[in-house]
Amino acid sequence: MANIEIYTKAFCPYCSRAKALLDSKHAHYEEFDITMGGPKRQEMIQRAGGRTTVPQIFIGGDHIGGSDDLAALERQGELDSLLAT
Repeated sequence: MANIEIYTKAFCPYCSRAKALLDSKHAHYEEFDITMGGPKRQEMIQRAGGRTTVPQIFIGGDHIGGSDDLAALERQGELDSLLAT
């Protein structure tokens, strides 16, 4: 399975939705909680091309985007193949 990283904040409904989708796929992911900011927030912004919203999701080191982007991949039937790599 692909290496999945997700940057989140506490009480974020979009983060919860993205994690629920990944959980439904039985995908293991590493979560970075950036609620309090810090170096992981700066890392996320740099990796995500300046995006500051959460979640920011990376699969296999590639920037996927946010919750809506992840859901769009699922609707298009592309998510499973990304998770399998």
